[in-house]
Amino acid sequence: MDGPHDLGGRQGFGPVAVDEKEEPFHSDWEARMWAMDHSIRYPEDWNIDWWRHSRELIHPLDYLTRPYFDQWMQTYAALLVDSGIATVAEIVSGRATTPGPKVEPPLAAANVRKAAHHAARFDRDEGPAPGFGIGDRVRTRAHGIPTHTRLPAYVRGRNGTIERYCGNHVLPDASAVGRERAEPLYTVMFDAGELWPEAKGRRERVHLDLWESYLERT
Repeated sequence: MDGPHDLGGRQGFGPVAVDEKEEPFHSDWEARMWAMDHSIRYPEDWNIDWWRHSRELIHPLDYLTRPYFDQWMQTYAALLVDSGIATVAEIVSGRATTPGPKVEPPLAAANVRKAAHHAARFDRDEGPAPGFGIGDRVRTRAHGIPTHTRLPAYVRGRNGTIERYCGNHVLPDASAVGRERAEPLYTVMFDAGELWPEAKGRRERVHLDLWESYLERT
C-alpha cells in the first residue's frame, strides 16, 4: 500500500544520516522490545507480511516521528487486540484479566538468542516456471495495491533488465492477506536515469528483487 513507510526516492525529508554511531539499541527499552518480539509465539494466522502491513497502517504522524521499536510496540498491540489475545485495557494496564485464545507460551529468556538465529525461509520448490529470462527488458507495474507489497513507489512504471532468476519465493502481497503463493523472483537492474530525470546519463544503477506479477514485458 502507499503510505509514509515508502520514502525511497522521495524528496523533502532531508539528507540520510550516514555518520550516526552504530549500536544495536539506543535505550534499554528497545532491547526489551526486541526480546519480546523474538519470544512471542505467533498465532497461526500471523505472518511477517501481515505484520508489515499492520505496521504500515500506523498514522503518518506517528510513523514519521516515533522511534523504530516504538512502531514495533504499536504494531504488536494492534495485532494482539485484532486477534483477541489481549484487550486495549489489558495492554494499557500491563495485566491480563481474561484467558484469551490458547497460544503457546513465550520462549524462555535463555532460548531467545538461539531462536533469533533461525530465520524463516520463503523460497519454495513448487511454483510456476519463470516467464522471463536473463537480459529480458521489462516494465514494472504502474499501480500499487491496498495491502503490503514489496514494489516500491519510486520504481513503478519504469523500465529495467532482468539480471538474475532467484527461483520461486512466497509473494508478500498474497501472504499479507493469508494466502501463500509462490512466484518467480528476479533481480532487476534499473539505470539511475530511468528512475530520476536528474540522473540521466550517469553510470549508477539500482538493483531490486521483484516478483513476476510486478513485471510486464516491454
